[in-house]
Amino acid sequence: MKKALLVLMMITGISSFAQNGFGVKGGLNYSDNGKMEFTDVTNTGENIMEENADRKTGYHFGVFYRANLGPVFLKPELLYTASKSSYKYNNETTDYDVSKLDLPILVGVDILGPLNVFAGPSLQYILENDLQGISLEEVENEFTVGAQFGVGVQLGNIGLDIRYERSLTENQAEVLELNNPEGVRRIDTRPNQFIVSLSLNL
Repeated sequence: MKKALLVLMMITGISSFAQNGFGVKGGLNYSDNGKMEFTDVTNTGENIMEENADRKTGYHFGVFYRANLGPVFLKPELLYTASKSSYKYNNETTDYDVSKLDLPILVGVDILGPLNVFAGPSLQYILENDLQGISLEEVENEFTVGAQFGVGVQLGNIGLDIRYERSLTENQAEVLELNNPEGVRRIDTRPNQFIVSLSLNL
């Protein structure tokens, strides 16, 4: 199943180059990655605690293809995304970085002049996750599914869109105990982010 989804990502990306109506895009994402669970090391008992992530700014870039289908349009994208967030506990800040391949498959409609709205699923393949100063195991699921929706403006060959993304599947990474002096047990890898993109039709 994982291999099939990866092949689908690659085929969609390549086909976007092979047809008219493709373009390039890039931008910023303001994200967090859910909760970090850890044991309070100040106590001798099993005191499990959770800490919500603080949002930080990451980035993305890639290609897209837009197909006009009557009153609606189909817009698959293939993107490299680097999301960043941080956690604060014991008066310290720990950064968490996740890099992945994203394949949003969006359906939209032009509603007023250059304005459009869109929504759709986003297939995600996690390439790497790194928690500052603490060794992590591989994520539970390399492939996950999310959902995106947003609004865009198209002015000639230049486009600007703002969207929100939320994961639809649970996913987490376990911590390697030998490199874990702070008592962290696991970390949530699900994205929760606002995305701003600038695109250029080629």
